[in-house]
Amino acid sequence: MDDRLKALERALQDRIGAGRVEHDVPLAPFTTFRIGGPADLLVRARTPRELADAVLAARELDVPCFLLGLGANILVGDGGYRGLVVHNEVGGIEHLGDGRVRAGAGVAIFPDLIVNTVEQGLGGLHHFVGIPSTVGGAIWQNLHFLSPAPARERTVFVAEVVESCVLLTQEGEVREVGVEYLRFGYDYSILHERRDLVLSVTFRLSPTPVEELRRVMRENLQWRDEKHPDLWLYPCAGSIFQKLEGIGAGRLIDECGLKGYVHPRGTAEIFHRHANIIVNLGGASARDILDLIELAQRTVRDRLGHELQPEIGMIGEF
Repeated sequence: MDDRLKALERALQDRIGAGRVEHDVPLAPFTTFRIGGPADLLVRARTPRELADAVLAARELDVPCFLLGLGANILVGDGGYRGLVVHNEVGGIEHLGDGRVRAGAGVAIFPDLIVNTVEQGLGGLHHFVGIPSTVGGAIWQNLHFLSPAPARERTVFVAEVVESCVLLTQEGEVREVGVEYLRFGYDYSILHERRDLVLSVTFRLSPTPVEELRRVMRENLQWRDEKHPDLWLYPCAGSIFQKLEGIGAGRLIDECGLKGYVHPRGTAEIFHRHANIIVNLGGASARDILDLIELAQRTVRDRLGHELQPEIGMIGEF
């Protein structure tokens, strides 16, 4: 361990507590792909103060730092992560009245926050049932879902129900911001450009009959079950590639005959039910997943003339 990492470990022990810093922790169990080598250091942040302290300590000592939630929508390299990984476990759900709900950045959208709000007859987050994401991750990517029912078929974005966020800004200040600051777009928020971190989010939800919310949830889960893999059977990171000007990347990959293609090592597959998803069949490495990503990109470019851009994050050493 180099001197900066040793200094960071001492700082974390002082700020968060002795025994809270873990060494050489494999990241595969922390991701939905079940892939990833070890992090040099890992801290589990349980409160907003711990989250801020860990990140600020890494910044002060110029040590690379990655904030990890449920580990969805990322691929961690086989070489792991050189620096500090902060596992976001910041919880807490508070009802503020008038449909306003505040949740910690580490709260799981599903099941925790959705179950909590639906039981209170509050709608808005229920569309995202079954999607693995923390509150912080949902803000980062502007979590979205295409609701399947014909009467309301449209893409629903979490931005629609966000009122405000408490952030640790890249300048090191704790600040509450409105939704305009976040500059939400498709798979985008200002957090892609600034080193701001979400500490908590206040949502403004709509009073809705509980049975109506549950009906929508059943329909959405049924739609997901028909197209998306069960993460227990087929670990994955969801959609791999961005949509191209209204054209689904999965459709392009399917047109090239790659749906159901299995890696020569037998460890990973371009999913047989949805060509924009790559699944871990057991023992897949990050390199195996990259092989299939590059195969899809090369084949679609050569045959159809489209450039596929990954929407998942590539984290660590490959």
